[in-house]
Amino acid sequence: MSSPARRTTRQRVAINELFDTEDSFLTAQQVHDQLVQRGVKVGLATVYRNLQTMGEEGELDAIRAEDGEMAYRRCSPVHHHHLVCRQCGKVVEIGQEETIEDWAREIGSRYGFTETGHELELFGLCAQCSGQKA
Repeated sequence: MSSPARRTTRQRVAINELFDTEDSFLTAQQVHDQLVQRGVKVGLATVYRNLQTMGEEGELDAIRAEDGEMAYRRCSPVHHHHLVCRQCGKVVEIGQEETIEDWAREIGSRYGFTETGHELELFGLCAQCSGQKA
């Protein structure tokens, strides 16, 4: 059974336009604040709903930040991980590392799990925030 067609609303278009120009992960509150600054009338609950749906549909990547809040960003469509600066929010996409993929499958298998997946996000301080050379 196919899923019902998704209605394109002005709020969703505005969220898409925001992520077309944004490189950092943003929380729903940050998205809402930026949309309001752009003159878009949108409720915070609407932003939450749209971000969740866009994440589920693969339009945006979603990560759980260190504080537990979900944050969203438009990323490449291939499987990857992120290295995120805790201070400035800079994000680097890290390609698929076979050792991580193999490790996840092996651990799952060891405990009788199949179709094992994982989510991996690394957090630290970027060279600029830590005063180090890259």
